[in-house]
Amino acid sequence: MMRAIFPRRRIRLVVARAATAFEQTFRDTLVDAAIVDVGSPATAGDETSRVANLAREFPSVPFIGWLSLRASEGPTLAQCVTWDFSNVLIDGVDDAVARDIVSRESFTARFASALHDPPGSLALSSPLQRMTWQYVVGRAGLGVRTDSLAKMLRVTREHLSRTFAANGGPNLKRVIDLVRLLAAAELAKNPGYDVRDVAKVLGFASPSHLSTTSQRIVGTKSASLSRLRAVDLLDRFSRGHGRSRRH
Repeated sequence: MMRAIFPRRRIRLVVARAATAFEQTFRDTLVDAAIVDVGSPATAGDETSRVANLAREFPSVPFIGWLSLRASEGPTLAQCVTWDFSNVLIDGVDDAVARDIVSRESFTARFASALHDPPGSLALSSPLQRMTWQYVVGRAGLGVRTDSLAKMLRVTREHLSRTFAANGGPNLKRVIDLVRLLAAAELAKNPGYDVRDVAKVLGFASPSHLSTTSQRIVGTKSASLSRLRAVDLLDRFSRGHGRSRRH
């Protein structure tokens, strides 16, 4: 059913049949949303509780329950509230809109929405700069190659880099790293993640690579990211970390 609603060509779907595999997925890849079959006998009891309690360990990720609309499942529906689930999908009722509901609540969608307009401190005002910014934040902290970005915008990489940094604007590669650190700071606030986990799910080569990037872009070690707000990181970036010596 999940594979029918979330086709492989559009969305990567990971199916976990046990709580241990479910939790491990959070440490292997960036999870946009977690759907828990709370009504299945196969996930009843301790397994369901173990999975559901992860909603408090990973509050940046929406946990969504999936169950049938039967009177006997009323207590389970109420339990989803106790577990801090963000929503519940009803089998046979919400099938047609399930993908839209999950996509709208996903980590990527909320991250991109919150940063849709580039902060004024970055001075990104031209159409090309704004389109570039919106594409980068739409990746929610995952790596973006400048050549792929240029191809999408139908310009050369050299033109994109030069135009993006025009009129005192920040260096494009540094902005890409800034967005990755904004995502890293958000994920680092989750009790279930440590710095090593954050580095892995966002595609950094190692925790030390994340820390080096953090020091270069916002002047602080990665261990401090969980204590900093997005506005703090943007302020640090604007105070001298936006441009490299050569760009």
